[in-house]
Amino acid sequence: MAVNTYYIKARLFPTVLTSIPTLILYNKIVASLYHDKLQNIFVALPTITDVLLSSAIVFLLVQVNRFLSKEIFQRLYFKDEQYMPTTNLLLKSNTELEVSIKQKIEDKIKSKFDIKLLSRVEESVDEQRARKLIVSTVSQIRNCLRDNAMLLRHNIEYGFFRNLIGGSFLAMVISLILIIYSHFTNDFSIRNLSVILGVIYFFPILLSKFIINRYGKYYAKILFEQFLTL
Repeated sequence: MAVNTYYIKARLFPTVLTSIPTLILYNKIVASLYHDKLQNIFVALPTITDVLLSSAIVFLLVQVNRFLSKEIFQRLYFKDEQYMPTTNLLLKSNTELEVSIKQKIEDKIKSKFDIKLLSRVEESVDEQRARKLIVSTVSQIRNCLRDNAMLLRHNIEYGFFRNLIGGSFLAMVISLILIIYSHFTNDFSIRNLSVILGVIYFFPILLSKFIINRYGKYYAKILFEQFLTL
């Protein structure tokens, strides 16, 4: 897997921010099981193992968080891109873009890809067909702007918050597990910390629809603005 700017800022950074409960769970439960067994064999081995396993856990969480953010939250709000802002903005029934700007975008789509979006009447008869056509068209627009620095910056912002929400969901679940664990072990420090972390990670989930929609619209508007400059 290529480690590029998008991976670091949009996938790794939100994972690091939401990996705290998982690493606590690992260090409290898993690491404690083998430390005593290994420390008599080789003093440095437990530390080396901790570092390697913690790094592996973070890498795994990058994949899990991305899966959760796309398959749960993005699918819940956007239904496989058919209701993403990049799709909604090009619908005839949507009035967020100024009419002349939308017409310029449609004209450019026609000239560049030889794709004609549905008319207002056609769209009203079969909106799902209109949405699917727009999704396919937007995919081609993205390919044309693959190296656009401004679009990449907004894509990173959207990806960061989307993956932060997915990571927060998992982090909140792990925090609840830690609270249960602390109840049986009478570890009040872990209980208090887990409650605080659970509350912190609940807020991105609570605001998830607003956050994803807001940054999705930022990205969509920049996408179309940059497309018109080609």
